[in-house]
Amino acid sequence: MLRMFKVQGNTLREDKESDESPRLALNNALWIDAHEPSEEERDELNGFLRAELPESDDVEEIEFSARYFQDSVGIHVHSLFLAPGESGRHSTATVAFILQEKRLISVRDGDLADFRLLRMRARAGQVQVASPQDLLVTMFEQKVENLADALEDIHRKLEDVSHMVLEDEDAELEDAIDKLAKLEDSNGKIRLCLMDTQRSISFLQRHLRESFELQETAREIKRDVDTLMSHTAFLFDKINFLMDSTQGFINIEQNQIIKIFSIAAMVFLPPTVVASAYGMNFEYIPHSDWKYGFVVAVILMLLSAVLPYWYFKRKDWL
Repeated sequence: MLRMFKVQGNTLREDKESDESPRLALNNALWIDAHEPSEEERDELNGFLRAELPESDDVEEIEFSARYFQDSVGIHVHSLFLAPGESGRHSTATVAFILQEKRLISVRDGDLADFRLLRMRARAGQVQVASPQDLLVTMFEQKVENLADALEDIHRKLEDVSHMVLEDEDAELEDAIDKLAKLEDSNGKIRLCLMDTQRSISFLQRHLRESFELQETAREIKRDVDTLMSHTAFLFDKINFLMDSTQGFINIEQNQIIKIFSIAAMVFLPPTVVASAYGMNFEYIPHSDWKYGFVVAVILMLLSAVLPYWYFKRKDWL
């Protein structure tokens, strides 16, 4: 799907119902957003740009030279964005940006919250841009803000898990491990997006030297990214602490269960020995015809069970 945006008085507006021909609409657009474009739309854009749009395999390359470069078509930036995943986990999606003198083209797969929010802000007239370069920097600025919100959400969820692990005696610790694993995965995806943003902004700064205002905005974005990177490191430490604590509590519970079985075995072992001795099927056994033999055997079994229990209790082993 192709979405085209124009600037009206420095305000970004989506061009939904245009009477212009497709080629003229593309030419007049400040931003062309190709969201999962069809083959016909790809051919139309390829003909307009006189170049091939990047394919998914090309976009996913991690080498610097494959993600950030400049050619006759324009400045290419392939940036990683956070995307919602399944079962509470986040995923990442790479967006290919082509920055030209008069327009910005974005090619992406999947529905990304950053682009959805930017469209909503454009409909409300809240996006003030003067050029394609300004729009791209604004996108990265919004991306960092959304990543910060995602980190805040992870921090809140960690507080809930922390209460579950450290204070709630009836909590299911296996559930806590599952939640911690999801939070660790999401935190790692956010950190990956932040690292990618650092590289993208550093590359763009070399091509925005003529604009002092955009350079200053780019420096502010990098400072925000540095702060958020420190925050992700803090969250990793907290997640690891809670994971170790949870596993420690699970080991303690398991040791308590094993301890109970071990003590039960020690308590019932002496009575079993006594019962085995008096239960042998030999013809001649001492005291086998004793009138009070059964009572004495029962008393011996009880004493042999109570005395080890009393000893363990005295030693604070129970």
